[in-house]
Amino acid sequence: MAVKVLVVDDSGFFRRRVSEILSADSNIQVVGTATNGKEAIDQALALKPDVITMDYEMPMMDGITAVRHIMQRCPTPVLMFSSLTHEGARVTLDALDAGAVDFLPKNFEDISRNPEKVKQLLCEKILSISRSNRRASTYSAPAPVAAPAPTPAPSSVNSYGSSAPARPAPAPIPAPARTHAATPSSPAPKRKAYKLVAIGTSTGGPVALQRVLTQLPGNFPAPIVLIQHMPAAFTKAFAERLDKLCRISVKEAEDGDILRPGLALLAPGGKQMMIDGRGAVKILPGDERLNYKPCVDITFGSAAKSYGDKVLAVVLTGMGADGREGARLLKQGGSAIWAQDEASCVIYGMPMAIVKAELADAVYSLDDIGRHLVEACI
Repeated sequence: MAVKVLVVDDSGFFRRRVSEILSADSNIQVVGTATNGKEAIDQALALKPDVITMDYEMPMMDGITAVRHIMQRCPTPVLMFSSLTHEGARVTLDALDAGAVDFLPKNFEDISRNPEKVKQLLCEKILSISRSNRRASTYSAPAPVAAPAPTPAPSSVNSYGSSAPARPAPAPIPAPARTHAATPSSPAPKRKAYKLVAIGTSTGGPVALQRVLTQLPGNFPAPIVLIQHMPAAFTKAFAERLDKLCRISVKEAEDGDILRPGLALLAPGGKQMMIDGRGAVKILPGDERLNYKPCVDITFGSAAKSYGDKVLAVVLTGMGADGREGARLLKQGGSAIWAQDEASCVIYGMPMAIVKAELADAVYSLDDIGRHLVEACI
């Protein structure tokens, strides 16, 4: 049965072009269009589409407000269109927080210049997110876990090396009751002196990373590296958002950055991040031969070479199998690999690849990963 899509955009040209691209795929059926957020809500309730494509800036009601209403009244996977600007990144991250599953850059030049490439990417996204776990993408982050920590000093050194006031704990966010059956979870982890925690993710990752990292205390003892599939224009805004929300420090990685406890470095979009044995970060140009920039396999592989059995790697929600081969190298060196469970994933692709390859030492629900990181490393 074809995937039913509702196209929402105030631009008549864009609505028609997206509808034409999607209708050309026999597996997709455009069942309706809407010109603003209010129409989108009405059409979503009436047509019950499998997927909604959503613009942000529209008259009467913007896309983020519409997403919130849709998630409350008729949860549906939403693909946001966004601009490749810092403001566009901020808005897109807000939309993901509101419940959108994924996003695509809204670039009119690409549509006219590379129609086949755009068609393939858009249709692949639609078909993939039509199978996403709606529940996993629509409930809020739990309150941060209280971890044993010394009394904070009046000031601490922030990620840029300057003195800054100690971070307050983030305000607790109540989590709604789970409605799906619980997945059997692995036992609590054993404590170990890890030299690095490496987390890789893709679709659903921005929200998942936020939920994991906000549970970590400011004195978390291991350095952290984050690899999120994301365009170059987005990673700086995402790192800034995480830094404001978390008790640990978070920044977009730069060449020459040094790993240190309590700091998470986010791989910059469009490039590759590697780690050497001295704890220094190397940022390399994105190789066009690689599908992912940044690529989880590249960072995991460099961590395996540099840190042997002292890495704790975590693979979260995402399409595809990026991270599997890097995890294999880590496993061969004696490091530990965790995977997110299927029930809490937006897309059970990357973690499934880890589990099927029998590389996972533990499989945990997203709500439990932050707590278990604290137990394993402190």
